[in-house]
Amino acid sequence: MQPYQIAFLELALAKNALRFGEFTLKSGRVSPYFFNAGAFDDGASLAVLGRCYADAIAASGQSFDMLFGPAYKGIPLVAATAAALQERHGRNLPFAFNRKEAKTHGEGGMIVGRALAGRVLIVDDVITAGTAIRESIEIIRAAGATPAAVALALDRQERGRNPATGETLTESAVQEVARLYAIPCISILTLATLIDAVREGAGSLPREFLPAMEAYRDRYGA
Repeated sequence: MQPYQIAFLELALAKNALRFGEFTLKSGRVSPYFFNAGAFDDGASLAVLGRCYADAIAASGQSFDMLFGPAYKGIPLVAATAAALQERHGRNLPFAFNRKEAKTHGEGGMIVGRALAGRVLIVDDVITAGTAIRESIEIIRAAGATPAAVALALDRQERGRNPATGETLTESAVQEVARLYAIPCISILTLATLIDAVREGAGSLPREFLPAMEAYRDRYGA
């Protein structure tokens, strides 16, 4: 594991953002783990998280000109990442985020921050159904800019589910985004990396959940 992955894992465990047990997901699947980025709810956590994003992005070697955070969770994430990219990697990049509803007074519009231009990297927590990412890509393209990549905290590497039929799909939401829009997804942590860490007994990870996690990946993994 890379240092930024270890730092992210330690933070997620300390903040109870990553939990192990039995969790019924929105899809109806029973998962042996659950991740909630909303648990990173203080300044120290956000600072560490921003550094993890920045290091993962820098390690990817992706080219981009600015950052975009989809409302709502992406807003603090994109700000923290922009600050960390300057602090740790000397890249002073502009960033923006969207409003859920257009502002009708003052400067108006849907975008807060720098006007979208050039190659734009999207910062979000996870991709579940891909809705927020698709909306972000549409916003970026409508502004005449180009979506460059997506940066995530966790890639569950889990095949999607057809909401109409309940059928398990052949690819994950991350794979679908990469295929449909031809843009890469950068993740601080993946399910594969997490399982390896559990197997190795890293930190305070509960090794007793390894069989359940491997079985879940065998059943739903992309």
